[in-house]
Amino acid sequence: MSNALLDFSGLPPFDSVRPEDVAPAMDVLLERASVALETVTAPDFPARWDAIAKVLDVATEQLGMAWGAVSHLNSVADTPELRAAYNAALPRVTEFWTRLGADERLYAKYKAIDPATLTAEQRQAHRNAVRNFVLSGAELTGPAKERFAQIQERQAELSQKFSENALDATDAYAYYATADELDGIPADVQQAALAAAQADGKDGYKLTLKMPCYLPVMQFATRSDLREKLYRAYVTRASDQAEGDARKFDNTALIGEILALRSEEARLLGYANFGEVSVVPKMAQSPAQVIGFLRDLARRARPYAEKDIADLRTFAAEKLSLTDPQAWDWPYISEKLKEARYAFSEQEVKEYFTAPKVLAGLFKIIETLFEVSIRRDSAPVWNPAVEFYRIERGNTLVGQFYLDQPARTGKRGGAWMDDVRARWLRPDTGLLQTPVAHLVCNFASGVDGKPPLLTHDDVITLFHEFGHGLHHMLTQVNERDVSGIGGVEWDAVELPSQFMENFCWEWDVLKHMTAHVDTGAPLPRALFDKMIAAKNFQSGMQTLRQIEFSLFDMLLHTEHDPAKDFMPLLAQVRDEVSVLNPPAFSRTAHTFSHIFAGGYAAGYYSYKWAEVLSADAYAAFEETAGSDGLPSTETGRRYREAILEAGGSRPAMDSFKAFRGREPNLDALLRHQGMAEAPAA
Repeated sequence: MSNALLDFSGLPPFDSVRPEDVAPAMDVLLERASVALETVTAPDFPARWDAIAKVLDVATEQLGMAWGAVSHLNSVADTPELRAAYNAALPRVTEFWTRLGADERLYAKYKAIDPATLTAEQRQAHRNAVRNFVLSGAELTGPAKERFAQIQERQAELSQKFSENALDATDAYAYYATADELDGIPADVQQAALAAAQADGKDGYKLTLKMPCYLPVMQFATRSDLREKLYRAYVTRASDQAEGDARKFDNTALIGEILALRSEEARLLGYANFGEVSVVPKMAQSPAQVIGFLRDLARRARPYAEKDIADLRTFAAEKLSLTDPQAWDWPYISEKLKEARYAFSEQEVKEYFTAPKVLAGLFKIIETLFEVSIRRDSAPVWNPAVEFYRIERGNTLVGQFYLDQPARTGKRGGAWMDDVRARWLRPDTGLLQTPVAHLVCNFASGVDGKPPLLTHDDVITLFHEFGHGLHHMLTQVNERDVSGIGGVEWDAVELPSQFMENFCWEWDVLKHMTAHVDTGAPLPRALFDKMIAAKNFQSGMQTLRQIEFSLFDMLLHTEHDPAKDFMPLLAQVRDEVSVLNPPAFSRTAHTFSHIFAGGYAAGYYSYKWAEVLSADAYAAFEETAGSDGLPSTETGRRYREAILEAGGSRPAMDSFKAFRGREPNLDALLRHQGMAEAPAA
């Protein structure tokens, strides 16, 4: 039987990949890549960009695509067999990439390339490559180099285990509730819980820690004891505070070792801490600049957050007879206050956002704004729920994407975009390769034959991930390493994603993407107006929560001693910026996958940093909107050409200035989040 992972004739054959394919495929591809590395580093091999690309980049791209397919399946279709195959191959794959990045012969070959022989795109890719060699230990020698390689392999292993523990701790929890415990919980959530219990052969209603179940319980369940039960399980996942057998997923020791290894890696590279290493390829100039930015934003947001919490306490005491609210009460109080203040509930809104209608509306805005068309397409997929599409301009294929929306067992939580392959004028065939992306979410499935219903937050998530996807797929750059999201500074990569979120608050956009699940009626304008009034509800608290995560992350990687417990640092950060401290047993860091398993280490601030860029970029659309309220196609074209099409072919600040004509400022962000003036008394 042929090995699906060695088939590069088209798109990855996801439906044919078997766990037993992984090891032999990696044998072949690692050997090919190693031979290619030896070939291009031979003394007589020419120090030319195109010559190296034709041999080495072609071999490493195949390795990257095959391993990317395995990694993707490991995230969305986890099985014990696949996990075992993935973990067995991970050290070998990591070892190769570490060796490649630190190869002093290859580094010397790149340094010998004459920049005058390169295109502008290639020069940017070349600058990035030389910088990355240094960060990958290419200038280290002897024992230091060996130790650096060991650190990379161990970190990959630890991050994978961290991710597994977070997934397993989430999947392992179930509480089978009785009907009388579910008072207040939306009917569709109850129906899904009933079906889940029946599928397990159990009585009652199966409540889990996956977002489509957990969040509605916290927001709507009238019983505080039920909310407490799920809250305790959720905030102690993968920690030493988990109950009973669930402690086997504890991530405490892994976090300590990951931090120690990062600190050691930084010292080997000649930096004082990992925060300094992290900002080298980013827009930010130093950890101190990031910390200053976060504290400045915290200072501006604090009065609004204090007003938010005062309003909640007053409402809880006067309307809900809760004089001493606990951590598991706040989401419920918030939902009740929102309903009372704005006379609508998230549940009411959700009835209008059926997944097919939302998707059609999203496609319409993309097609209009960026002058493309989106069509259904076909490709092998890993689950029947996965859809595949193509993006065209005229009759020319621009890019393609997989869309995987529903939550399910064996699929890690959250939402993300990942690349399958990049746009590339291939050096081996001379043909243009078009980009392909994965867009992954975790939404509730439909019940009783009805289409899935999305919360407005789900809609925002969908638009966010599509923003990343458009950045990857609409690029017009032909050099792989700087096309799409390739080579884009990590703290600018959230600009296109957060930019797209703004459209979820535009009536002229939203009215085309709603239809009531039972009547088909569009979202009423009166209900939309209430949503707009509530848009910045608790924006002060939410801003401080993001800053809490971001500041903790940066201080953890700069000032914290990895040999010590990190919980006191988290408490210190909360004391500084938070207005609502969680209970002592809360262990949110233990599932903070962004920084321990997701590439955002000393970089979580990127979300707030990029919000400044995206709000300012969107202000250009507000300034040029037509009399019909719809965004200007001309502004869309300028944005597409300056930001999306340019990809990583130039510094992000240059792209921003090409679009906006100046550097970004905070004003638009504060205005969008209702924090431009003093909070109302």
